[in-house]
Amino acid sequence: MNSAADVWSNVLEILGRNLTQTSITTWFDDCEAVDLKDSLLVIHSVNDPTDFKHDIIVGRFAESIRSALREIFSGDFDLLVLTQKEYASYKASKTGDREPLSNGKSFTFDRFIVGPSNKFAHAAAMAVAGAPAASYNPLFIYGDSGLGKTHLLYAICNLVQENHPEYRTLYVRGEDFTNELISAIQTNRMVEFREKYRAVDLLLVDDIQFIAGKVQTQEEFFHTFNTLHDAGKQIVLTSDRPPMDILRLEDRLRTRFESGLLADIQPPDYETRVAIIKYKSAQYGLILHEDDFGYISENVTSNVRQIEGLVKKLIAYRDLMHGEITRDTIDRAISEIKKTFAPTPDLILQETASYYSVSVDDIKSQSRTRDTVTARQVSMYLMRVMLDIPLKEIGTLHGNRDHSTVINSIQQVEKQMSKSTQFADTIKDIKANITAKK
Repeated sequence: MNSAADVWSNVLEILGRNLTQTSITTWFDDCEAVDLKDSLLVIHSVNDPTDFKHDIIVGRFAESIRSALREIFSGDFDLLVLTQKEYASYKASKTGDREPLSNGKSFTFDRFIVGPSNKFAHAAAMAVAGAPAASYNPLFIYGDSGLGKTHLLYAICNLVQENHPEYRTLYVRGEDFTNELISAIQTNRMVEFREKYRAVDLLLVDDIQFIAGKVQTQEEFFHTFNTLHDAGKQIVLTSDRPPMDILRLEDRLRTRFESGLLADIQPPDYETRVAIIKYKSAQYGLILHEDDFGYISENVTSNVRQIEGLVKKLIAYRDLMHGEITRDTIDRAISEIKKTFAPTPDLILQETASYYSVSVDDIKSQSRTRDTVTARQVSMYLMRVMLDIPLKEIGTLHGNRDHSTVINSIQQVEKQMSKSTQFADTIKDIKANITAKK
């Protein structure tokens, strides 16, 4: 289930549990999935010249669709319903120089809740958006997953496009940059690839840490960075850690990343969390008692994404169960949202395999090559410390290995970490990659 059409088909199936077939046909018979990207599903009604269906879907069914998406992906997922005019602009943006934004209205500076933990990064982003390449070039924003780094990237892009519609802007994730490079090499389209990235006025790269350790990707990005910087073009990067903490990042890239302005974002404090909860509740039409805001703030502390996911889950409870939001309902939502944001065993396997340049099948196989054995032991250790799942289950996930093998693997990793600071840093690096993906 990788395509937008497949996801939309599954959404309709879930909606059918609570809606009649007549309702499904009336409102969604000509509705098509336009795009699926960055935890966002984009849909559009083909025969809707007056945008009547658009308004009904947004007003009556949007939260049910988001709830279905959460069920499908077991995580926070958003929805964008395009009007006829927006659909035309969206199609144009897909074939033009600009990377389409997920939702222009959502990712703006005035919708970013500022507090002590993110005030400096917000101010730096606004300065760059107001005067691209005048100062702070590159701007490097770092912080844990879900704290608003991507929001600031999009806010910069939105404001620059508003003030300078002639600017060519491009947003890309670090991992996608690598995938595009591989595709360009395989299809002999390196000229087009370089033209795409080196002929822009504003380049925004999200999660740049994922290019670390990839020799050819770092080589290509080094030259892309130099070309843009020398031409006076603005570069904005985000990462889950500062450049000095990105292991396997080439020194020449590290020094360039550090040559601009480094701005960190920390988890929001209590008062900021309360402000975010109140803002998100008002945004989505959720009415809570005043003491509920403080209660949620005390129990959901890690990031903004969790807070927004919790608010949306409470809305789903209210709409689907037609009940008042009680403290028991809030406790249930808090418990479920924390489970949702935990990494999966598959993610741990994938990121560990990627770090050691082996496959997940290699980890599960009987291979005894050095990198494969190390990756296998590390993934077992990470499942134990990050998920706290039974040893038997860890063994099953690693090719049906027995209990004693799992124990020995975990002990080997712990022993090596105590002896080698470099190996301990490697474990930290892989954990950070996993956290950034969840």
